[in-house]
Amino acid sequence: MTNAEATTSTGRTGSGKADAAPAHNLEAERLYALLAPAVQANRLYLEDVSIHIAGANRVVHVVVDLPQEETGGVSLDVIAEISKTLSDILDEDPSTDSRPYELEVSSPGVGRPLTEERHWHRARGRMVTVNVVQGDNVTGRIQSVDSSGVTLVPELAVKKGMKPKQGDPVKLPFDRIRSGKVEIEFSHLEEAPLENDNGPSEEA
Repeated sequence: MTNAEATTSTGRTGSGKADAAPAHNLEAERLYALLAPAVQANRLYLEDVSIHIAGANRVVHVVVDLPQEETGGVSLDVIAEISKTLSDILDEDPSTDSRPYELEVSSPGVGRPLTEERHWHRARGRMVTVNVVQGDNVTGRIQSVDSSGVTLVPELAVKKGMKPKQGDPVKLPFDRIRSGKVEIEFSHLEEAPLENDNGPSEEA
């Protein structure tokens, strides 16, 4: 796999996708606790679990990511393997209701906001735009991340047609960061599956 968000979907006598609002958060939290050990056992991080109701069916959407110390993206093969594992767990869930379900497992796309420390670790080496509290926004490449903040090498504005210039590294404490996002760089498309939001999918 070379691009983007990997997704696999496993149906259990359910039909179609959901357009309705997410189900109650308590059930999603219960499923998070149920599925997390299996995700961690496969050296992955469980990013999110959400449930959507579509008539008599449910869609369980699970987002998994690599550990924060790793770079790159989750491959489609890994997504397919963890999808089968989680599907087996859901099939044996004694507390589930009787409605059929469809399981969707995906990895985060580049559109995911950088809102947690682990997100910044996963984006090391990437070009990002940071919305700064009480300051000008900063666009630069992530040089390093620690528990206190992010160090960026900023891109300086130049005239059109000129090669971009880099400024001196800037340390931004987390309490000064309102939000951040990864900027798409075409030179990274082949090496990092996180670069696009739309990627290959697999129906199981």
